[in-house]
Amino acid sequence: MKKTLYILLLFSIGFSVNKTGTSAAKFLSISPGGKAVSMGGAFTSLSNDISCLYWNPSGIARLDSHGAFFTHIEWLADISYDFVGLTIPFDASMIGLSAIFLTMDEMEIRRYGDENTGETFKAGSYALNTTWAMNLTNRFSVGFTGKYIREKIYNSIATGFAVDVGTLFKTSWGPQLGVMISNFGPKMKMDGPDLLVNADVSEIEGNNPNINAELSTDLFTLPLVLRFGLSDYFKIKDFITTWSIDAVNPIDNSEYLNLGFEFSLWEHFCLRMGAKSLFMYQREELFTLGMGSKIDLFSGKCLSFDYSYESFKYLPSTHQFSIGINY
Repeated sequence: MKKTLYILLLFSIGFSVNKTGTSAAKFLSISPGGKAVSMGGAFTSLSNDISCLYWNPSGIARLDSHGAFFTHIEWLADISYDFVGLTIPFDASMIGLSAIFLTMDEMEIRRYGDENTGETFKAGSYALNTTWAMNLTNRFSVGFTGKYIREKIYNSIATGFAVDVGTLFKTSWGPQLGVMISNFGPKMKMDGPDLLVNADVSEIEGNNPNINAELSTDLFTLPLVLRFGLSDYFKIKDFITTWSIDAVNPIDNSEYLNLGFEFSLWEHFCLRMGAKSLFMYQREELFTLGMGSKIDLFSGKCLSFDYSYESFKYLPSTHQFSIGINY
């Protein structure tokens, strides 16, 4: 165990470089799920609720029933983030459907020299996802997610496709391992009528100075990220303590670690805490807290509620509420 944790630490410190830059569809990096976030985002190897459709799709293979999940975040700058997911048993495998929506209020159009136009525009993003997962053995699970991604601002739109691949492995010596590759796909590019302009393509006197032209926009990579997670628990009577650690390597930032703990009583009431982005260059996300409860209904059905609080270094803190049902 000590050797494994040492390797994870080297992953974050020894190979850390400054790769901070710009990527498309950055809303895909916002973390959904009150349970996962309150544990510092160290959820790759846990993935034991329906939010694993985001964190590690192989996790739904270990869910043994239909399920539904919804989470809402009042994100920064009056931006709303919503994640909804469904799981459906299918023969010896599981199917998952999920969607991510990033929305905001209409904003006023302002032009140079004419700030009060009276016009407004909309901006937003969404992703529609389909997941398949299966237990290949009683210890090893695999899952795949296909994504359709769309971003829009006024009349300009960018669309793209991506794939997630995740695995879970329960070791014979206790801890569970998880590996996840998210947002693997081609680059995205903005296009639309907003890019049409009139241009003077020649300095020759007497030529037409209003030739129809189209502005060329750059291609941007998706926020590709590799996660490696390790987790385990120990139980003393009705009290369960779970720990989890994730090593994360994103394409648009430096490597970092997430760390989380959960303290559960009778598996029905939980307190959680975590630390995010440890050892990241110019770290912004700091610490997380949260709680959750599970209510047994009837015939094996249950309802769960989770809450998370996340603090930032400079930006305002955020709150997230999640609700899930297994039926």
